[in-house]
Amino acid sequence: RSATGVCPFLFRPKVGDGRLSFSFQAEGRRRAFVKKMKLNIAFPATGCQKLIDIDDERKLQAFFDKRISAEVEGDSLGDEWKGYRFRITGGNDKQGFPMKQGVLTNGRVRLLLSKGHSCYRPRRTGERKRKSVRGCIVDAAMSVLSLIVVQKGEQEIPGLTDKTIPRRLGPKRVGKIRKLFNLEKADDVRQYVVRRPLPDKDGKKRRSKAPKIQRLVTPVVLQRKRHRAALKKTFGAKSREQAATYQKLIALRQKEAREKRMERQQRRRRLTSQAQSTSA
Repeated sequence: RSATGVCPFLFRPKVGDGRLSFSFQAEGRRRAFVKKMKLNIAFPATGCQKLIDIDDERKLQAFFDKRISAEVEGDSLGDEWKGYRFRITGGNDKQGFPMKQGVLTNGRVRLLLSKGHSCYRPRRTGERKRKSVRGCIVDAAMSVLSLIVVQKGEQEIPGLTDKTIPRRLGPKRVGKIRKLFNLEKADDVRQYVVRRPLPDKDGKKRRSKAPKIQRLVTPVVLQRKRHRAALKKTFGAKSREQAATYQKLIALRQKEAREKRMERQQRRRRLTSQAQSTSA
């Protein structure tokens, strides 16, 4: 019995085809199962994301049987999503198990995962663990589905495309800085680093912070590269010289061994001939 004193399962008789049949039905449940799913939609151009609840199964039909990285039209979600195109990036099922790329099933499997695999973070060096993950195919058992807007539609979506969240940190790598500001090879990348302002302190000058640029080619870097090349050249010449000296030593030892062997053979022959002459 439930807390209200009423049995949650009703034993209801039902007559059909001249026979008495019974249906075992849960109290308060509807016969029709309505699939519910949450869509976490992100728009990288603005840095915003929005979580929406979908109760209509017809709107979700376009996502079923699609894999991770597949692109889906957003027209089925409603008129405001007309013209939008999404890319599936992952999701979780109703028990919280994440989707894993490359597992071609819509069910749950147990895989032996190690460092470098998705859906697993090792706690110790060399640790491996068998974890339950979900396949990369979307079905009705999903609870949350993660999407990225690949193509923007006609209308603006409140909370997703109508505002922009500035990035807290700028790019660090030289190539990405050049790509962001459309710089040429001769331009000084150090002048275009995105600086992050620090909180103001009473009576002190306002300060800012900049990341250390990665893969920056400077005169010191070129000097170290030339030094490494010179060391490599020196080591190569030294190893070749040592190899030549070793080969000469080997040849000398082989010559000495050959001369000793020939001397022993000559001594043996001389002794043999003397023994034969004495016996005769």
